[in-house]
Formats: sequence, structure tokens, C-alpha cells
Amino acid sequence: MLELNKIKTNKNQIIQSLNKRGADLTSIINEVINLNESRISCQKILDTHLHKGNVMAKEIGVIAKENKGLIPKELLSKATIIREESKKEDIRLKEIKENIQSLLIQIPNITHINVPLGKSEQDNTVEYEWGEISDISKCINPHWDIAEKYNIIDFETGAKIAGSGFPLYKGKGAKLQRGLINFFIDYNTDAGYEEYIPPFFVNEKSAFNTGQIPDKEGMMYHIKDDSLFVIPTSEIPITNIFNDVKFKQTDLPIKCTAYSPCFRREAGSYGKEVRGLNRLHQFDKVEIVQICEPDKSYDVLNEMVEHVSTLLKKLNLKFRIIKLCGGDLGFTAALTYDFEVYSGAQKKWLEVSSVSNFETYQSNRLNLKYIDSDKKSKLCHTLNGSSLALPRIVAAILENNQTSEGIVMPKILYKYLNFKTITNSK
Repeated sequence: MLELNKIKTNKNQIIQSLNKRGADLTSIINEVINLNESRISCQKILDTHLHKGNVMAKEIGVIAKENKGLIPKELLSKATIIREESKKEDIRLKEIKENIQSLLIQIPNITHINVPLGKSEQDNTVEYEWGEISDISKCINPHWDIAEKYNIIDFETGAKIAGSGFPLYKGKGAKLQRGLINFFIDYNTDAGYEEYIPPFFVNEKSAFNTGQIPDKEGMMYHIKDDSLFVIPTSEIPITNIFNDVKFKQTDLPIKCTAYSPCFRREAGSYGKEVRGLNRLHQFDKVEIVQICEPDKSYDVLNEMVEHVSTLLKKLNLKFRIIKLCGGDLGFTAALTYDFEVYSGAQKKWLEVSSVSNFETYQSNRLNLKYIDSDKKSKLCHTLNGSSLALPRIVAAILENNQTSEGIVMPKILYKYLNFKTITNSK
């Protein structure tokens, strides 16, 4: 959520920045500023009434002591009027604050200066591309056919148990999932990230703090009786570890990693776009989160981008890095890089990671701060990235490593899998 003081002092720059998203939010921002002026005025009136009330209370106390509890009715009447006026202003002040809050949550994060102009994903820019597929003719079978051939992922039984979008991994398919998770976690912890196993459910406040509510509540599974949401990413519980936390400057950066299953209601389109592992309601993902000082956050973002790049190189997967344009940028992000791996059989790019800097947008909701060298309390910057989401990584491994002997595993996974090739087990 944008900081009210920043909106007041940088109104024009914020409006211009938000224009990159293709949204004119001038009227909302003006209304926020006007309401804030009303808030200040109301607070002054309330403070005046409260001061008068305190003075009156002391006066009544003295008179009551001198007159053995007898207090003039006129004085009591004045005190009552002051209390009633204070209550009215207090109610008015709360209403103004609620109105300001309801408007602030409608405003997305400002965009970083490096965010490209554009309306949709067609306007995103390719920043980097790595790798090649040596013999594209070998990548002839899509992963859903490979999964059936080698009996490693059962989409039909998964659908029978829960519905479409809930695959059943078995045999070497299950071991590949577990091996990838362990590899990702080891790679992250070796880079200084502390490992967590978070709750897979969060309350409404936690979902609000990281920006899923009110922007993305429609894609989350909601348990109404308990007022809990099933997590679409471990970013939510991990970032909320630091709700109402104030760090020393020397504590930063904070680096966290976590594995979790992820659950999303999004249905998407039909056909090949959602077939197999392309789009699921349940999938596994390893996440990285960093909390740092504002003036270091874009160096941290670059570090995280390089971290994910190296991970994909170790898997020997052809990938590219995409910088999202304003029209495709997430509601809470100031700058995002997407990672896409190439699917040889499907002849398309598949997104496997997003690495984003949220600047103070999440920390303002979280009240997540640090004490700087001047002993001032300031909001931290938060960042997160997928490191990595498994389904499309698995799809790319299966499709891009087809041979006549079976599916050859990346060498980096040998020690995690105890097998080098997936062969026909039927």
C-alpha cells in the first residue's frame, strides 16, 4: 500500500508512474489528499475537545473536593457537551480514516523507472536468453504423453480423486518432484537463505499484508467457517513472519526460503494452454524472500535474478528473462522479471519464476521497519521470487531430454534422484 505522506508530497510523480500501468488514478489520489486534509482538521478539533475535557475534569475535581462532592449543574452540563462533541469528532475521524484506507487499497504500487511502457504481455521486453536445444527433432512428445508412456504422472486418476488440475505423481515422477525440491532448497540455503516450513493456511490479515487481498482473493481457496485462505504461494506466510517487526540496520538483509504446495483456483483457458502440467490448481514451489534497506533493494533484485538464472543453468534448461511492462505488472510490484523455459515439444515458452521488488508496498501494510544510522524508523523493502515452481520445470525436463533410451535427467539431479534416466516401466 502506498504511503500517505508520499502521495501528499509526490502527487504528480505518482500519477505519472501509475500511468505506465494504463490506469488514470488522478481522481482517487486527489480524493485521498482531500480526505487527509479533512482528517488533519478533524484531529485538531478532536484534540481541542479532549484538551477542554481534561481541563474541565480537573476543575470539577477541585470543586468537588472543596464542596464535599457538590458540583454545579452548569459545570456538569458543560462537561457533558464537551464529551458528546468529542465522541462525534472521534466517530467522524474514524470514518475519514476508513474512507482513506478504502481508497488506498485501490491504488497499485508505483512503477520503477525501468518498467517498460506497454498494455499487455506482448509489450514485455526480453532482457536475456540462454541455452539451446541441440536436436529439436528429438523433442517430439509433449510431457503429458511422456508421463503416460513412462507411468510417472497420472492425470486421469488425479482428476478422479480431486478434479482436473490435481495430478497424481508416482514412481520416478514422485522422486523427480522430491529431488527437485531438495535441490532447490539446498541451492538456496547454500546461498545464505534460511529455510522455513510455513503454515499452508493464512488468515485474512496475512493475505492483505502481502497484497493478495483485495486484489487476488478470487484465485485463493477460502475456508469460510475458519476464515482461512489456502496459500497460493509461500511468499504470504514467510513475509508475514515479519509483521510488526522492527530490525536493526545491521540485521539486514533477511533471506528466507521455503518449500510449500501451492493452491490456486484460477481455471485459465482450455486446450493445450492448460493441458498436463501447464496450469494446475495444486503444485509445488520453492520460494525465496528478502527484506532489505531501500537503497540496496535493486542490487538485491539483480542478485536474486542472477540466483535464479544460475539455478536454471545448472538444470541445463534453455530460458529467457522477461521484464514486465506496466500493463502486465502485478498490482503490488514495482518491477518484475519473469523467467521462461523453452518447451521443445510444445514449441513455446513456459513461465517458471517471477522475481519482484515490492519496495515499501508490502512493508507499509506489515508495519515492517528498521532503524537507520540516524536512529530513524523507516520502512523496509521486500522482494520475492520463485526458485523455482516445479510443474513447468518438470515439463521442460521431460520434453527437452527425450532420447531413444528414455528421459535423461540433468546431471545436477543425479545425487538427489538415485537414477539417471526415466525408462519405460510398463
